[in-house]
Amino acid sequence: MPDDTPRPPILVVDDNHDNTEIIARYLGVRGYPITVAHSGDEALALFEQVRPSLVLLDVMMPGRDGWDVCRLMKQHPVLGRRVRVIMVTALDEWEDKRTAIQTGADDYVTKPFDLPQLAAKVERNAALLTA
Repeated sequence: MPDDTPRPPILVVDDNHDNTEIIARYLGVRGYPITVAHSGDEALALFEQVRPSLVLLDVMMPGRDGWDVCRLMKQHPVLGRRVRVIMVTALDEWEDKRTAIQTGADDYVTKPFDLPQLAAKVERNAALLTA
């Protein structure tokens, strides 16, 4: 994205506080407005408030998992059509990627993630928001 283009708001969802802090700092200094959630229920509440354009979503969380959160976000009658969800997870089997697509995810990054690669996926998905 050109430097003068406003960056879309991102919701980062992971129960691991270190992961959310690393991602938030890395993308925050690149101009993205970042909101962090540490559970699926918190993510769904913030989704309504923040109305993010991108969601970076972990799968394995206590309580409501990322698959369920993704499905509910994508089914939202207003916000679901315009949000892009990137699953960020340690699950890297073919079946996991298929499940991500079935729940509505737009992209997939495996942990441990490479920050430049993650940023490139964010940039690509952000560009698709305006396409």
